[in-house]
Amino acid sequence: MRKSSSNTSLSFLGAAGTVTGSKTLLKHAGHQVMVDAGLFQGFKNLRQLNWLPLPFDVKKLSAVLLTHAHIDHSGALPLLVRQGYRGPIFTSDATIDVASVLLIDSAKLQAEEADYANRHHTSKHHPAKPLYTIDDVEKTLELFEPMRFGQWQDILPGLPAKLQYASHILGAASIRMKTDDAEIVFSGDLGRSEAPILGAPDPLGDVDHLILESTYGNRRHPSEDPRAELAKVIKETVERGGAVLLPAFAVGRSQVLLHAIDALIKSGQIPNVPVFLDSPMAVNVTELYKRHHNDHLLSQRAIKDVFGIAKMVQTVDQSKALNEVKYPRIIISASGMATGGRVLHHLRTLVGDHRNSIVFAGFQAAGTRGARMVAGEGTVRVFGQDLVIKASVHSIDGFSAHADADQLIDWVKTATREPKRIYLNHGEPEAADTLRLRIERELGIDCVVPLLGQQISL
Repeated sequence: MRKSSSNTSLSFLGAAGTVTGSKTLLKHAGHQVMVDAGLFQGFKNLRQLNWLPLPFDVKKLSAVLLTHAHIDHSGALPLLVRQGYRGPIFTSDATIDVASVLLIDSAKLQAEEADYANRHHTSKHHPAKPLYTIDDVEKTLELFEPMRFGQWQDILPGLPAKLQYASHILGAASIRMKTDDAEIVFSGDLGRSEAPILGAPDPLGDVDHLILESTYGNRRHPSEDPRAELAKVIKETVERGGAVLLPAFAVGRSQVLLHAIDALIKSGQIPNVPVFLDSPMAVNVTELYKRHHNDHLLSQRAIKDVFGIAKMVQTVDQSKALNEVKYPRIIISASGMATGGRVLHHLRTLVGDHRNSIVFAGFQAAGTRGARMVAGEGTVRVFGQDLVIKASVHSIDGFSAHADADQLIDWVKTATREPKRIYLNHGEPEAADTLRLRIERELGIDCVVPLLGQQISL
């Protein structure tokens, strides 16, 4: 008989009722462990949560575990450090490298946006300030400690943890922990079984309590190959003499899009027009695929071929020069939901011309520019200006790095011991509740959707 873990509790301090701000606090045997520490994104009322005092005592934290490097999972780590956290941050070796790139970029982006707001008086705050600085990030990076996939490691006395491949992005992991004789699994963001670069997530295995993401809990990915839809948009745009702008996350999505465009050019489905990867962060992350070649499916030769099709844009002047180009071209630029970064400058230049196309290749969180554009709004606000949208706007879900509802159900079925209960986080209310009903009806497993701030005893 397995022992009770009644002295164990979970507090859902982020990604509850929304897909961002992931923070789950595990309390067990006097220890407090945070799984993920992400920033809230999307609607202004969510983003404002980033500025509130953290809803726990940072000084009581014993350790932090990080599933993967996306900012909605890692972006609040410097806030922990800024408020006095000096303990270890455990994660995979590849995630350490990817998070280093993303967190430095996050700090730079915040500084740039604050500076722009102060110079152009576009903020209600005087002066506008960043959430954290490069110095905060550098202190954070010193706390990272690598874990190997598939090996149990005592992160604290009597509290072992293990990483297993989650697919999703380079280095992404599901995290399992043992408390007494119970196993708790945090799915993190799960990738797709057919992911062309990262492959399928590892099977779930033994589990007593499962914290499962639900981003696509109410949707299925289209059965059609998304590359065919992308090819159609690119071909029609090039024929009009326009440019194709692909807002894309620097980690994962940019590389998958390069992989797809390379295949389309080689097969003759699209013209061989210039391709630009305009995101220093994406360029740097692309290099990490070479370093961590054991964590994905591409050979060294394939990496060279796929990522070699794009001109890598590093400097600000090179990026600005792209907006002076008059011939058809494909620009991949961060961020994926058009919430910040260089893609905003390209939007400002391209969105007013009917010949151009803006292609969102993945989930757009509610409240983001991407979500509003995909929903059909006639204008988009960029740098304090409302710009009329004349370019065609497209949404192609098939490139998403998230498992869809069927794949989430199938992953739960790979459990070798049925969980006592499943807790759904990281999903909009409709998505999470739709998945909850499916889990209860199809699998017969007790399933709940925690409220933001709710503490649950296991």
